[in-house]
Amino acid sequence: MEDARTFRDLGLSEARLAAIEGEGWTIPTPIQSRAIPAALEGKDVVGIAQTGTGKTGAFMIPSLEKVEAGAGLQVLVLCPTRELAQQVAEDSANLTRGTSLRTADIVGGVGYGPQNDALAQGYEILAATPGRFNDHLERGNVDLSGLKVLILDEADRMLDMGFRPQIEDVLRRSPRARQTMLFSATMPNGVHALALRITKEAVWVEATPEGTTAAGITEAVYTVKPERKPDLLSHLLEEPGWDQVLVFTRTKAGADALKTRLEREGIGVDAMHSDRRMEHRVRALDRFTRGDIRILVATDVAQRGLDVEGISHVVNYDVPMDPEDYVHRIGRTGRAGALGHAVTFVTSSDLGFLKSIELRLGRSLERRASLPEFDYSGSSAAASGPPKKKHSRTGGGMGSKSASELTEEELQALLNPGG
Repeated sequence: MEDARTFRDLGLSEARLAAIEGEGWTIPTPIQSRAIPAALEGKDVVGIAQTGTGKTGAFMIPSLEKVEAGAGLQVLVLCPTRELAQQVAEDSANLTRGTSLRTADIVGGVGYGPQNDALAQGYEILAATPGRFNDHLERGNVDLSGLKVLILDEADRMLDMGFRPQIEDVLRRSPRARQTMLFSATMPNGVHALALRITKEAVWVEATPEGTTAAGITEAVYTVKPERKPDLLSHLLEEPGWDQVLVFTRTKAGADALKTRLEREGIGVDAMHSDRRMEHRVRALDRFTRGDIRILVATDVAQRGLDVEGISHVVNYDVPMDPEDYVHRIGRTGRAGALGHAVTFVTSSDLGFLKSIELRLGRSLERRASLPEFDYSGSSAAASGPPKKKHSRTGGGMGSKSASELTEEELQALLNPGG
């Protein structure tokens, strides 16, 4: 089937078209062109799509066409993370602008009060994480009897995170006559089997081949000594075009330490990870979205569900150990057809992880011209000198100091634990 050239070609209501126009969307993405017509016909849909391909619109636009104001919960989207659920809820609210339809996010890490109110009032659309949503189910706060559309967003990640029992509980309590849509970036056996079991004669649509990265993203690798990674990042941040940068670290302590290091250099930066309180994470994301800060340092809590326009660069400060995480991390840039850049710092001990990523992608990543002052020059970790003495938690060690309290030497040790 030929992809639709405009949203009007999809046969949407005038209210929806007005909301879409208000969002500045003009041409449907491939996944939207293929999923929306089938969903509008009431068919179940299984979508294989990377982040940044417009998949939220692919399932939310047709779902909203079926919703009746004041008739209680009719559309439920289950998401793996709070950030993704909140983004889906925000997109839904924007797409229902000018109508009386109500949307709420039901996520952990925040109080129950507003969620109880939204459920008691019968909001028509909910985007939820499985854990908190099932808490409300067990408390009897949710009525699923009028559910028309159930959507599993990023199903592969939800299964990876151990949410299968909660998903199965929602499936058991949902009406059999519902429409079901499942979207996933990858289709491993577990997800494939789930999709076949919960859908009926589903239309399968695919926006990009499984395991590929979005078009328009340049990818490069810099080899670097572990202890010089902070200096290499600072060096690159001085280059033109590094306007809005998302930096991924492997650990929460590493994110805090890098944030402190960049703050000491006078760079606008904040951090986002699961140890930070929810309001602090939301504030960090808001500051980054508004452009109040230039750098957001995050762990993989932000790799999916973070939808910020204009991210110029994604930096894998630490190489992801899972090749799929690489795809989803760099999918934060180059969104909606924009150009983006992804840079990965690779130490000698990371070469195995890099090889796994390249095997998964089926191609080699570009090695940028070596920067001699930072490059490890192919040396092994053992050849770089004797290991530094580990800091203990007592007897003059770092103890439980916050990153801002550390000396420069302690900060360097925390940023480079294997250095």
